[in-house]
Formats: sequence, C-alpha cells, structure tokens
Amino acid sequence: MTNTPISGASVRGAVDLSSLVRRQAASPSAAAAPALGSVPSLVIPASDATFTAVLDLSSRVPVIVEFYAPGLEPLLGSLIESFGGRLVLATVDGTVNPQLAQAFQVTEVPAVAAIVAGRPVQLFVGMPSIDEVRSVFEQVLTLAAEEGVTGTLSVDPSAAATSNAEPEEEPLLPLHQEAFDAIAAGDYPLAITKYQTAITQNPRDQLAVAGLAQVSLLQRLAGADATAIRAAAAAEPASVAAQLVVADLDVSGGHLDDAFDRLLELFVTLDAEGKNLVRTRLLEYFEVAGAEEPRVMAARRRLTGLLF
Repeated sequence: MTNTPISGASVRGAVDLSSLVRRQAASPSAAAAPALGSVPSLVIPASDATFTAVLDLSSRVPVIVEFYAPGLEPLLGSLIESFGGRLVLATVDGTVNPQLAQAFQVTEVPAVAAIVAGRPVQLFVGMPSIDEVRSVFEQVLTLAAEEGVTGTLSVDPSAAATSNAEPEEEPLLPLHQEAFDAIAAGDYPLAITKYQTAITQNPRDQLAVAGLAQVSLLQRLAGADATAIRAAAAAEPASVAAQLVVADLDVSGGHLDDAFDRLLELFVTLDAEGKNLVRTRLLEYFEVAGAEEPRVMAARRRLTGLLF
C-alpha cells in the first residue's frame, strides 16, 4: 500500500481518447453532468460509458476518482461529504471498466486519482490514514484553485431523475469500434492500423485522425521510464529524438505548454529535416489536445509564424 504525492498525471491521452471516440454518439442533451450548483449526491458512480460527464463536472468542482472492486467497496464517501460540496467522488468498478482502468494505469485497488478541469492527477494507491487522505484532498483543492476551479455544489435529491439517465448510445463506426476495442485490450498497433484504415477510406474522418494521434502517443510511451526520458533530454538538449520523447511525456501528463515551448524553441535551431519532424509531431499534439484548447491555438499561431 503506497501513498504517492500529487504529481503531473500521465494518463491524459487515454482519458481523452475514451471521451473522444464516444463524442459522436452523444446527443446535445446527453451530458449527465448536473446543473451548476446542484447534484443529487456528492458520490456518483462512473463507468467507461459515462466518464465524459465526470470530465465535464471537473470544470466546476474537483472530482476525486476512486477505483474499487467487488468485495472492496468505495471508502471515501463520508470524507468527501465533509468537504461541504467542494469535492465530488466518482466511484469506478475497475473490474468492469477496462478503458478507465487502463487509462489510469490501475493495477490494484483501491486506487485514487483526481480530475481538475478535465486534467487527471494521480494521487495514491492503497488507502492511507484518513488524516493523510484529507491532506491530499486539501492539496487537490489548492491545485484546483490555481486552475480557477473553485465551485461548491449542494445536494438536491430531486435532481436524480434527470442526472441518473444515461445517454442512449449509437454504435460506433465499425473501424472506430475495432480501434476502441484494441485500445481496451492494450493492442495499440492494431488500434493504429484500424484508425489508419478509417482515414484511408475517409480522409475527412476527424475522429479517426484525432484517435490515431492519441493512440500513437500511447504506443510511443508504452513501457517508458519517465526518469530516464527526462535525463536523456537534459543530457542532449539539441537532440530532436530526445526532445520529442520528453515532449510526448509532457503531453501525456497534460503539460501542453511545456511540450509546445520545448519544441518551438528547438524548431528555430533545426535543419529542414528536423523542422519537418517537429512540425509533424506538433500537429499530432494539436489533435491530441483538441483544436479548441487555448494552448493549442497559441502554439499553432507560433508555429505558423515560424513557418512563414
């Protein structure tokens, strides 16, 4: 049983991918997130199919995510309630939600993470003392305040009738479903092949383009040692290969500004071949994070300025 301090999360791409591939299936009224200020309960069950609502809710109030298994039920409900609506708990059965278990790299339960403004933060595995857990949650609130997430929710049981209704999902396109299933099984090369086939069939399939960028990132980082990656990048600041790998690590943890600054500053020092490698990787990152992300828009403007 270990207690890990708050650190940059390494699962952003995977979480976003789960949201992305199901985005096309949700109707405008499908979001299960409650209205601002009111929830039926501060403890909500979450699943692979409904986690988009958790991401949406995390823009209003920090969401603690507790993974459990049958026979080892969630333990943090009472503690969450003691924070008076400043935190919400999403409980996930790790045995029947493989996408989320894989996305958060859950290998044992209980495991606890947080989502703040759509960005995951790893917290701890196992269950420390209540005082230790409370201290970690206070750190989450401090982090959330820095991100401008300072909402407080009240409990309104009457909201349950609408918030408990799960969206009716339409089937994914066959190649998208095959890619999604491959990701759930940890077969990233197969998922890449499926997305590439989808793009060949329809070059305008933006979901496939974004899915390919995200699963390619997961594949590049599979089994990677973060400490070794950062050491190599520090030792070889002019190495395109070393800087691309550490930029992958930054993007996977949601540290987009760090990745973009690193590669854009390197860009101006490179020959034509090196610039093409960096430009291609940056365009992949833009797909991973989404065109509407403000940091993507800023980085795209910088890149355009360097190209022309």
